[in-house]
Amino acid sequence: MKEGLARLSRHKLFKVVPIVVLIAEIVIRIGAVIVVPRNRRPTAAMAWLMAIFVAPIPGTLFFSLFGTTKLPKARRDKQQEINNFILETTEGLDLVSKNETWPEWFSSVVELNRTLGAMPLVGGNDVKLLPDYTESIAAMTAAVEAAEKYVHVEFYILSRDATTVPFFDALLAAQKRGVTVRVLYDHISTIRSPRGRATRRWLRANDIDFWEMLPFYPFRSSCRRPDLRNHRKVLVIDGLVGFMGSQNMVDPSYNKRSNIRQGLRWKDLMVKIEGPTVAGVNAIFITDWYSETDELLTRETESIRVVESSDTLDCQIVPSGPGFEGENNLRLFNALLYAAQQRLVIVSPYFVPDDSMLYAITTAAERGVEVHLFACEVADQAVVYHAQRSYYEALLRAGVRIFLYEKPVVLHAKHFTIDDEVAVIGSSNMDMRSFSLNFEVSLLVRGRRFVDALREVEEDYLLHSRELLLEDWLQRPVRSQLLDNVSRLTAAVQ
Repeated sequence: MKEGLARLSRHKLFKVVPIVVLIAEIVIRIGAVIVVPRNRRPTAAMAWLMAIFVAPIPGTLFFSLFGTTKLPKARRDKQQEINNFILETTEGLDLVSKNETWPEWFSSVVELNRTLGAMPLVGGNDVKLLPDYTESIAAMTAAVEAAEKYVHVEFYILSRDATTVPFFDALLAAQKRGVTVRVLYDHISTIRSPRGRATRRWLRANDIDFWEMLPFYPFRSSCRRPDLRNHRKVLVIDGLVGFMGSQNMVDPSYNKRSNIRQGLRWKDLMVKIEGPTVAGVNAIFITDWYSETDELLTRETESIRVVESSDTLDCQIVPSGPGFEGENNLRLFNALLYAAQQRLVIVSPYFVPDDSMLYAITTAAERGVEVHLFACEVADQAVVYHAQRSYYEALLRAGVRIFLYEKPVVLHAKHFTIDDEVAVIGSSNMDMRSFSLNFEVSLLVRGRRFVDALREVEEDYLLHSRELLLEDWLQRPVRSQLLDNVSRLTAAVQ
């Protein structure tokens, strides 16, 4: 009797469960149509809706983890406080005045950046390019060795290895002679790198003051999507010398066995800055330090030195990331793309533009601007690599010339030049992750000599690149086309 009742109960259960699941899936799909598109790009909304409609329950769980780029409220409030601090403390520090040599559109771009939370445009700067990986680390090491007051270190990936040991030794020596050394690194990206945990132990063992940026401990910290990153690379010495760009403090192989096996080596571009703009670079570190520690380093915001030269540069520091309401870097890039009149050169290892940027680039080419895009023949991230390739046909058809830097080098530099007088360089890729999910910092530079120097770097890229032609690209295997298109869909899920 009992066995019969049990079988009957199981039979009813087997009938009820599918009905409940079906109802739940219908409710989820209806709810998704209402919730997902709100304040989201149409492409991203469609990608999320497709994921949820195909697999409602797993898709909803995934959306709950990754469906918003917002930081926890407490962190958002702190970021707003930081943004206000930047605007208030830099008001009136504009050490440059508009003159007849400015392009007509330039002042509106500067004002756009300022409105969105950037530092002022300031003159009196010298900016030196550091295109060689080893020489860049040597220059940063030498600057630390000359430090007298403080050293502020901030890198997405920080690794003490055979290549970077001199830099770390310089930090320790500086601390021992009384210099204040502060270190920031992105938590997940550094700790998951091969030498990340050993680097953390070394810092702790030597009592160097360090903090992990955007730490993600699911059971100890506020709930947020786990893939938000601080992607900035910044070094400031005494408020007088600053470094920033695309290079992490790590061996150019990133110490990964797969990279070493394939012979992959990263090629980056850093800049050394002297002049008032160093205060802006330092403000980036100070605000990130405050975000992690609640300590506002107000005493270290006053060192400003104008470079004595008749050929100085006008510079503006543009921070961006999830803590800002607008996508500052995307808005800056698009404004410059539409402003270009003669020549536009774009360098980005991860090129996954949103619709607005794709239209801006193709429109520039179609209105007669000479547009060059430098990308990589090989990459370390398969999904991003294939998503990037999915845009090549539209770009080529519009007249954009695409140059692929020859493997095994990964061209990791991130910069572009507009005509002959304006350039942008920094940590930001031209992809949706850098626009929405990563904290980035870009440097806007106006000055013919700097653009000329950057053009020389771009000419060197040409010597090591092959041009991609439309007729050849259309002949690629169907399997590759499928991978490219599927990866493009996943890239839109932001």
